[in-house]
Amino acid sequence: MANSILTVDMITLKSLEILENNLAVTRNVNRQYDKSFANVGAKIGDTLRIRLPDRALVTDGAALQVQDESQQKVSLTVATQKHIGVNFTSAELTMSLDDFAELILKPRISQLAASIDADVCNSYKQIGNSVGTAGTTPATSLVLLQGQQKLNEFAAGMSPRYATVNPSANANLVEGMKGLFNPGSTLSRQFKSGMMGEDVLGYTEINMSQSIKQFTTGSRSSGATVATTVSTEGATTIALTTNGASDTIKAGDVFTVATVFAVNPQTRETTGSLYQFVVEADATASGSAVTVTVPAMYTATHALATIDSFPASADAITFIGGVSTAYPQNLIYHKDAIAFVTADLLLPDGVAFAARKVHNGISMRIVRQYDINNDRMPCRIDVLYGYKVIRPEMACRLWG
Repeated sequence: MANSILTVDMITLKSLEILENNLAVTRNVNRQYDKSFANVGAKIGDTLRIRLPDRALVTDGAALQVQDESQQKVSLTVATQKHIGVNFTSAELTMSLDDFAELILKPRISQLAASIDADVCNSYKQIGNSVGTAGTTPATSLVLLQGQQKLNEFAAGMSPRYATVNPSANANLVEGMKGLFNPGSTLSRQFKSGMMGEDVLGYTEINMSQSIKQFTTGSRSSGATVATTVSTEGATTIALTTNGASDTIKAGDVFTVATVFAVNPQTRETTGSLYQFVVEADATASGSAVTVTVPAMYTATHALATIDSFPASADAITFIGGVSTAYPQNLIYHKDAIAFVTADLLLPDGVAFAARKVHNGISMRIVRQYDINNDRMPCRIDVLYGYKVIRPEMACRLWG
């Protein structure tokens, strides 16, 4: 009986399966495949508009008070095309699919997955909510429960929630939590894989990724204060007075303002926790003055409320972490906090074979051509994607 020849469709579907299995963060975020690109193929730079849930104020009494719709939309640009090259011979196409995948595809696809995950792990720069102690590796269930607290305070859905940590935090958390009362299967998974597994402390999954990022804080010195009182709903900048003439504040730095507390987005009442502002763009002080860009600020009287009061002049500023120091940025997040979108790439003509498949919201293209001189088949595997934090209040950074 003749050996069956592997087809491009079989190879593409297997590649997608390997890619998804090797993703740690990306497999657990909102992956909405955009069908608008399915017919003609997408290009780098195409933009999607994502509609966010409407928010309105609840009013008292019998009299009707109609509010204008406060529709929010965010733009997500499909800006990144990554590929990896694979070479295989015609003889290797006669192997079984499992053997072909193990020897040819898996070593390369796992690298592609790690690169994609590393991109998505940069989401921390758009997230202000923070738990843990900068410079201390997480090692107890408390930090994971504090992450749950942050998501609860900001009215994130109870499920699905995920935590992804770096190898150091993973090792310490497994050791620190090994005595917890858990089902035998969960404990067994800990010692087999070095991870906590599923359905632990309210998380659908807690996993480990080598792609977790290190963030290096700015050179900002202690003792900064608010220079000018903020007074406009929706304002996105805060003027600060610093102690350093050329202090730098980096995109991703997190700080609190002494009198500004976070509010629950549903009740608009204070959570009792200081609001954690995330800096959205690098800034350098000139003299002792610097203006930082932060997410839009709304007080409790506004439908989009985030804080109980505006930062006021002379309020003390406290940054997380030391000066110019690198800290791991482990991630805690609800699935809908981050969106990851892939789009169909154009299938070229005049090649040996080409295929494009979609699996669980990920579109992948494989194109192969024959090299007659060397009897090899150079092949490229491409993914075109974009990602964005669309609900930052539903995510949290676990500092290490």
